[in-house]
Amino acid sequence: MEALWLFLLLLLPLLLWTSDTFVFYFKKFFYVAWMMVLAMIAIPICILKSGGRDIENMRIIRFLVRHVKYLLGLRFEVSGWEHLQTDGPFVIISNHQSSLDVLGLMEILPDRCSTIAKKELLYAGTVGIVCWLGGIIFINRKKTSDAKGVMSDTAKIMLKDKIGLWVFPEGTRNQKGDLLPFKKGAFHLAVQAQAPIIPIVFSSYSNFYLRKEKQFKSGTIKLKVLPKIETKGMTSEDVTSLADQSYALMRSTFLEISGQPPQSNGPSHH
Repeated sequence: MEALWLFLLLLLPLLLWTSDTFVFYFKKFFYVAWMMVLAMIAIPICILKSGGRDIENMRIIRFLVRHVKYLLGLRFEVSGWEHLQTDGPFVIISNHQSSLDVLGLMEILPDRCSTIAKKELLYAGTVGIVCWLGGIIFINRKKTSDAKGVMSDTAKIMLKDKIGLWVFPEGTRNQKGDLLPFKKGAFHLAVQAQAPIIPIVFSSYSNFYLRKEKQFKSGTIKLKVLPKIETKGMTSEDVTSLADQSYALMRSTFLEISGQPPQSNGPSHH
């Protein structure tokens, strides 16, 4: 048994040095496992501090998660801090490439700001529990009527409690080197709450993270916070143009900070 453990200890650094595929799966496994461990640590702290589900628990989660980027060999370059409003209500929108977006989110998440996530995350073990404790709002993406109801209720909560909300308007992860068309939920939410929209753009992960090619190297992610877009006085009739404006702005920024040339990508809304 001792010889086996010695062999594995010698084999591990060799595989990490020579096999991109092994590094990819090792980092992915480590990321998920470590996040679950951190969630296990955060759960009792959140309960003791806040007594249960409370948006203030996001401060604890943010503090515990911020070091993970170093363990994965990632760095963030943030610009536009001055545009990041820290008193609510407000709606942050950003592009969505992978679960690694969580690390960028935790890098700059303002106080009293939570997120919207797919309902399936609620059942992801300790991570699901700590997300619930942090006030994350879960929606069923398969039932549009349910999602609309949640958004409407959320707008009322935002106004009442003066909180912010982070939304991924693409609706799903996207690693195609461009932005997917935006769904309108985030914009309906902002208009209902008469809250400003703060666009945040992540640069492409393609220089260090390629899922199909099984590559996960060290790398730098650029995060750019753009000037807020006011929604005061807007109605539901303005949602489409608001989504189009936000999409065009974020897409041009994405291509710019990712070092990609401008290209055509069709309509920006469903």
